[in-house]
Amino acid sequence: MKKQDKKIEEKIIDAEGKTLGRVSTEIASSLIGKTEVSYQRHVYSGLKVKVVNASKIKITPKKLEEISHSRYSGFRGGLRILKGTETVEKKGFNELIKLAVDRMLPKNKLKREMMKNLKIEN
Repeated sequence: MKKQDKKIEEKIIDAEGKTLGRVSTEIASSLIGKTEVSYQRHVYSGLKVKVVNASKIKITPKKLEEISHSRYSGFRGGLRILKGTETVEKKGFNELIKLAVDRMLPKNKLKREMMKNLKIEN
């Protein structure tokens, strides 16, 4: 299938009242293209995903304390482990969803293209 022949569709996902894991798996499977009939793992499907009401996601304060992710500056001693509460305070729930989806996507050359087609709104 050529890229010119295919229509670019946009899937809208409402995150209100859903948990972080459920929303991010739904987003990741749509970005990968497993929801499409013409799925091929070596070709990107071209499906764009838009997430609305990201700030109304259902997550407990205890879970936010347990969630952690790392950032590495590239220098010695530059590894920082951040908790979910720090991420939500500084960048909001958008970044938390983005990090969760990023980890669920395959680690190959298509991952960057998939992440470009993800739009998250409050």
